[in-house]
Order: sequence, then structure tokens, then C-alpha cells
Amino acid sequence: MTATLSTSRKGLGPILGAHAVLLVGAAIALSLDAPAQGWGVLATAVAYVAALLWACRSTGRTDLLALAGFLTFVSIFQVLPDWVLADLVGTLRFPDNGGPRVDDVIPLAMAAMWVAPLFAAVALSSGRPAHAAVLAGLIFLGTELLAPTLGLWEPTGDTQRWLGVAVYVIPAEMALGWAAATAFAKVRHSSVVTRIGAALAVSTFYLGALVLSHFLIDIAGWRLTS
Repeated sequence: MTATLSTSRKGLGPILGAHAVLLVGAAIALSLDAPAQGWGVLATAVAYVAALLWACRSTGRTDLLALAGFLTFVSIFQVLPDWVLADLVGTLRFPDNGGPRVDDVIPLAMAAMWVAPLFAAVALSSGRPAHAAVLAGLIFLGTELLAPTLGLWEPTGDTQRWLGVAVYVIPAEMALGWAAATAFAKVRHSSVVTRIGAALAVSTFYLGALVLSHFLIDIAGWRLTS
């Protein structure tokens, strides 16, 4: 598939600045005690998305603006797979650190927290799906390693783990990176309604990848080795 993003360095300064806002804001928010911590994480996540969209627009990077907008839709829908894992499958837990939650299970901040890792994976790969999959796997591995330490989320239940990371999520998150890049290439110039539908399709695909990966690694795999 042809790359959909320019390799130009135009506008990278403000865009990197938006990510600096994310890092500084996250450091401050996570240093707080609950319930202020939860509200701080939510404010940081929303501020990052707003700063990223502004930076892409103000620097004329219409390709990255379109990507950030599309991934914002994806991130909102990503609450649904997390909800299934936490409330139905039982392999994920979000500590209550304050702030609004979805069905008292998932912090509302998660609706904006998927933008940063997916933006990095797709943008750095210049929109190439296979490369985006590899980068997503590496980036999400890092977040999965850090999240329990930072008190954001943690794996639960009877799942195979490596360094504390639930193994089944990594192939699914690589598939998510591939799906996000593939869908963006298809709908970048489409209507808002089409892009929203594609974002929902990406999250639905990711949910299927999670369930399949969990079955093969933790259920069928366990039976084969028991």
C-alpha cells in the first residue's frame, strides 16, 4: 500500500511540543493523590489531543491533522474493547484514581489516551501498515510495562505474562497499528461519517484480535501444554 503521510519535517517543532505537553502534564498528574490524579490524567489527555490538533493545523500539516483527527475517533471507540476486557473477560483492571469513569469500570481519560501511541506508530511509519504494526508493538510494549507501575491499568486473571505484561495483548496491539494505518489510508479524504465508521471498524477489529489472541495463547495454548 502506498504511504499516505509526507516524510517532510515541516511543522515537527510544534508537534513535538504537543508531545512535551503530554509528558510534563502526565508527570504532574501522576504525582498527585487520588482523586486529583484521575482528573489530572483526564485533563492531560484532553489537552494533548487539543494541542496536537492545533499544532498540525497551525503548521499546515494537513496529512498529520487528518491522522490526528481520525485517531481521535479511534481512541474514543477504544473504550469499548477495554470495557469488554475489564467487565466481561476479566483480564484487565483500571484502579480508581479519581475522575469520571465509564460504568464505574474504565477511566474516561482512556477515551483520549490511545491517540499518542497510535499517532507515533502511524506517523513514524509514514502510514505504511506493516511498519506501523511493528512500531505499535514496540510502543505498546513500553506502555504495558509502565502502566502497572504508574497505577493506570494492570492485567488480571489467568493470563500468560512476560515481565508483568499480558502476552496476548501485544499481537493484538500490533494488529491495531496495522488496522489504524490501513483504515486511515482508505478514508483519509472521505466524509466525517465515513471516517467515524472506519474508526469504529478499527476498534471492532482490535476487539476481535484481542479475543482471538487471548483464546490461542491463554486458553487453547494452556490446554495444549497442561
